[in-house]
Amino acid sequence: MTATALPAADLPPVALRWLALVSAALAIFATYYEADVIGEIADLLGRQRHFSQSDIGSLNAAIYWPSVALALVGGWLIDRLGAAPMALATAAIGVAGAVLTAIGQPFWVMWVGRLVFGIAEGATFMALVAGLALWFPKAGVALAMAVFLSLARVGSFLCNTSSTWAKPLYDAGWQPPLWLGAAITALGLGAAAGFWRLETHRPRPLTPAPARLGARSAAPVPDGGAARFPASFWYILGLHVLYAAVFFPFRQTYAVEYLQHAKHLSLQAAGQANSGVFLMAVFATPLFGLLADRFGHRAAMLVGGAALLPVTLMVLAWTDWPAWVSTLLMGVSWALVPAVIWPSTTLIVPPARLGFALGLITLVQAAAIALANNAAGAMADWAHAGRANPAGYGPVLGFFGLISLAALASALALWRRETGPHGHGLERPGAI
Repeated sequence: MTATALPAADLPPVALRWLALVSAALAIFATYYEADVIGEIADLLGRQRHFSQSDIGSLNAAIYWPSVALALVGGWLIDRLGAAPMALATAAIGVAGAVLTAIGQPFWVMWVGRLVFGIAEGATFMALVAGLALWFPKAGVALAMAVFLSLARVGSFLCNTSSTWAKPLYDAGWQPPLWLGAAITALGLGAAAGFWRLETHRPRPLTPAPARLGARSAAPVPDGGAARFPASFWYILGLHVLYAAVFFPFRQTYAVEYLQHAKHLSLQAAGQANSGVFLMAVFATPLFGLLADRFGHRAAMLVGGAALLPVTLMVLAWTDWPAWVSTLLMGVSWALVPAVIWPSTTLIVPPARLGFALGLITLVQAAAIALANNAAGAMADWAHAGRANPAGYGPVLGFFGLISLAALASALALWRRETGPHGHGLERPGAI
């Protein structure tokens, strides 16, 4: 999930912008696929490599630690070097990380591979979003971002269904699916190279304008630091961080394994159930973005999207309902929240401070996701969660449930603030 400021001067609608969008979408598609590979083979790693739940949680946490240290640096480099060159360089780093992950023996090699891939994961996303903002005029950038996010979800969807369409690889053991992920990451590098090659054809503003995100610039961060952000920013930052600290660790690390062990689904059925979250997001994310622009009520929509997260966890923990019920609930939530939260962030934060704000959000969010992965893995080990003891997942679901309630509280605080005299137009239609 990410966003960027709209240009100060409009751009001519050149036809090549759609090719740039396709290239960027393919590059981020590959990144999303590789980010999710560990969750698909978690059960195989446990049975064939004797990995603990803490080991598996650590592998997914590793891709977020680099953003804790490098998110603000990455934003600065995008401004200094340009978005397209940064997307190409970080995609190459991602391929190296995917190869190390696929080699995977001993454990520390796999962990380092995930860490190296994590250097690319956040920075590539930021660079591609910043780069797309340099291609589209004001009237088209919001739709372009929505399509970009939707196509990114296809990567997660295909990864979650890979145990079905690439079943022979999974039948061969834990390693072949990882080499498939490395190959797809290499295809993403090719797409990033295409995005970079298109840079010479990128349109220039019709009128002079201040430096834009992703352009070459040495502009310093505005004075005042984080202390000058309004209260609404801190509420929306809390929602960004807490929502991600539930969604990504649970869905990437534990969802498929939980559905196998607690709901007694096959690996293929569990992967398909989990993939439905992203299939729904592919189609619904642009719809929710258009609804927010047309009717407003963005903060209220965020309350609704955040509320679906604890409801999903309660359905999984306390009912025997079919897996598709939880898929539907989480899919609506995942389509709604990203579609609304990033445009809302750009309304709350002044354009001159948006880059710093996005870097701060990315930093705190990455730390929260990594810590949540490690904490949930430790809880699962402590409770002896697994195929022989499905009840051991109870503490993990309870942990994620408490964080999701905190995310809902942040959304409610934002909604209350935005309906008062100090709002930033989130509840008004057409505010963006």
